[in-house]
Amino acid sequence: MSNPLIHSYENYVILEPGKSDRILSSQETLTWLEHWLENMNPLPQDLQSQPSCRAAAQRLLDTACDLEIQPGFNLQWFAVRIDPPES
Repeated sequence: MSNPLIHSYENYVILEPGKSDRILSSQETLTWLEHWLENMNPLPQDLQSQPSCRAAAQRLLDTACDLEIQPGFNLQWFAVRIDPPES
């Protein structure tokens, strides 16, 4: 189970093999995960009971930080807090 504080963060750092790290908003991260899940067949067993790829993506965002797309190719996402610069 994820830490409830994670839901207060609005941004995630995204790690994809072969790409530069990037920071996405919560909604962008959800859409990014949904895209990857739409291209997986079949979905991981623990996500197959979800009614849609969007719901499966939300479940991943709420409970995990890693998704194996294929052996040796893992996606990762981590909640981060971005503080505004001090004046």
